[in-house]
Amino acid sequence: MKTIAGLGDLTGKKVLVRSDLNVPLDGTTITDDGRVRASVPTIQALLDAGAAVIVTAHLGRPGGEPKPEYSLAPAAARLAELLGRPVTLAADLVGESAKATVAALESGQVAMLENVRYDARETSKVDEERQALAQELAALADVFVSDGFGVVHRKQASVYDVAQILPAAAGTLVEKEVVSLSRATTDPERPYAVVLGGSKVSDKLGVIGNLLTKADRLLIGGGMVFTFLKAKGYEVGSSLLEEDQIDTVKGYLETAEANGVEIVLPTDIEVAAAFAADAEHKTVPADQIPDGWMGLDIGPESGALFASKIADAKTIVWNGPMGVFEFEAFEGGTRAVAQAMIDADGFSVVGGGDSAAAVRRLGYDEAGFSHISTGGGASLELLEGKVLPGLAVLED
Repeated sequence: MKTIAGLGDLTGKKVLVRSDLNVPLDGTTITDDGRVRASVPTIQALLDAGAAVIVTAHLGRPGGEPKPEYSLAPAAARLAELLGRPVTLAADLVGESAKATVAALESGQVAMLENVRYDARETSKVDEERQALAQELAALADVFVSDGFGVVHRKQASVYDVAQILPAAAGTLVEKEVVSLSRATTDPERPYAVVLGGSKVSDKLGVIGNLLTKADRLLIGGGMVFTFLKAKGYEVGSSLLEEDQIDTVKGYLETAEANGVEIVLPTDIEVAAAFAADAEHKTVPADQIPDGWMGLDIGPESGALFASKIADAKTIVWNGPMGVFEFEAFEGGTRAVAQAMIDADGFSVVGGGDSAAAVRRLGYDEAGFSHISTGGGASLELLEGKVLPGLAVLED
């Protein structure tokens, strides 16, 4: 994969950087700036090399048209604080404001283009439409650096097409992500344990299928676990259940047994009378969930079980929380997994998305993990063994 080191002398060059600044907002306040902080090393490295940096990124799903609530203004302000220098935000993406902002940019300065998804061509399925936008973006710069790992699994104009026009390389974040996730998925040191959570089995079908040929242990929690419990013949009350995936899960259980892969399911469940932070709740055995009650977390016994299965693993990958960690009463399982990964001596990867958000929300030191991915979907697709277009286009 091409890296910044292979781009040569960048003094005086204008470098278009595709970052991932898709941060959660409360109004105009960023509630988790992890992705902004993750974008800084690449931008700083380019500035140190004498380049002028033009940042492009998306925020939310504005549907291909400008919407003030999806402006990158909060991200630009936070990036400026972290860099300790101004970040000028253009009022548009490739229009007159963008052109004027970039024209005025000098070495050591940073500008940001407005939300790339304000232009419907960014995510178009029509190659020619994406390529047209990519040509306009490319006209603003001399070089392209892809550093938005959270979008490299998408064939989009600012990720894929522009890399075919300008001299292109992976940024330090994308490089680190690929190295870390490859270490965890290509010939991993064993025992290799994977912890999967989140709401739906259907979101992780390909991942589970692939891991049944690679992992030594699969620890299943989150909302998806109830389809596994149902497949084993247990009643799950009013818990989240994908009826149409029960037969698929039965197949997984059979394949795992045939392949010698240990599937670890919770032995107890924290159930609630309603989906609410203050709902009545209790711990019950996993095979005794009462009618009308819903499981919102794995129980304390299961947390200890999962921790024991993580403790001696040499490679640990975690994708998806164990329960509704946003509610204090149902954060225990996610805490147990996070702490066990910190305590373990193995190489530990948090696979982005809600798992990364949980680590920060629950107050854990990110340095306690070997790697925290910034891209939930991209990391999942790498776990699934897929070729990611935004990475393939950067290959030597």
